[in-house]
Amino acid sequence: MPPKKPTGLTRIINAAGYSFAGIKTAWKYEAAFRQEIFLMAVLVPTGLYFGQTRVEKVLLISSLMVVILTEFLNSAVEAVVDRIGLEYHPMSERAKDLGSSAVFVSIAFVIIVWALILI
Repeated sequence: MPPKKPTGLTRIINAAGYSFAGIKTAWKYEAAFRQEIFLMAVLVPTGLYFGQTRVEKVLLISSLMVVILTEFLNSAVEAVVDRIGLEYHPMSERAKDLGSSAVFVSIAFVIIVWALILI
């Protein structure tokens, strides 16, 4: 019988630890993640300053968080593909290209949201 998985508060604490480990890993290994965090460090205060209503501020900031979220998922896909093998395979290329496209679309989303609110 498989070992019993933690439940309740222990599970939540373990999950938080895994999440922080993922953030640390992204910071260490993903240059794009570091660049996006630096960009957020500038744009979050900018969004708080220029957003005229709470809804505008939430939209400006949450659009930035979508980029970070997408970057985490893209990095996870790339790590899994690289774990399987570094030799070229069309399916590996497809997976990596689709992940990259997701990040691109999330950045386009930021540009659209910010343009519509600030212009």
